[in-house]
Amino acid sequence: MAEITKVKPGTLTDFGNGFRHIRGSFKLGGMVDLGTHCALVELPDGRFVFLDSYTLDEALKAKVDALTDGGKKVAAIINLHPFHTLHIEWMAKAYPQAKLYGTKRHHEKFPGLKWESDTCQASALDGLFGDALAFSVPEGVQMVCEDENVHFSSVLAYHRPSKTIFVDDTLSCIKAPFPLSLLPMTGDLGFHPTLAKALEPNPNAADAFREWAIHMGQDWADARRVATAHNATMELAAGEFPTKVGAALGKVANVLKKHRKVPVSA
Repeated sequence: MAEITKVKPGTLTDFGNGFRHIRGSFKLGGMVDLGTHCALVELPDGRFVFLDSYTLDEALKAKVDALTDGGKKVAAIINLHPFHTLHIEWMAKAYPQAKLYGTKRHHEKFPGLKWESDTCQASALDGLFGDALAFSVPEGVQMVCEDENVHFSSVLAYHRPSKTIFVDDTLSCIKAPFPLSLLPMTGDLGFHPTLAKALEPNPNAADAFREWAIHMGQDWADARRVATAHNATMELAAGEFPTKVGAALGKVANVLKKHRKVPVSA
């Protein structure tokens, strides 16, 4: 049975087997804290990788530096969401020796940073960190939409040793009071509500997205938790993840059905 947990911003949680999750703060309009996150992952060879960027306060940075020999063992910073950009410059400066990965939008927004040439959405990360980390890029949806208020798509990461899925907006799980309690992913795992606007403008996109989600659920079926950016972590029973993905698809079935009727692009 799934259980949803929420911790206060500034908390580092050790999920075991080399995965440490850092809960951060992101206030919508300066008022409602939707939360954000990053993760520090220890690879089997003793190196460390950050998933996403976050400005660490003094206490958090001390904990990270104690684990990573003052940051010397941080080998890479992998930015997985094209619109999560507030903390990239800070982290690149804090750990200058780390290889910096990002999406095409990250490269374009911060051309002065020393990016690795391959972008995250081009499957360039596959196998780069051995078997410990796997990545999945959603299909049938645009990574960056013309409407920049649509933040649906991101690269998902799976840390096999800890059985932890790390995801930004694509899958969400919110623990919040009214009015956020009305959102479909409040109290459960759900796809970001901007899916309809994120789908590629052709009728085949709906099925491409659905098939991607099903396969991702099957490939990562042994996951025991999903750590989401906004703003909670869902602990899963053994084998429960595919069922959760199926339920999330059920919630957007009408969105996908409607999209199958859009005209074929010329």
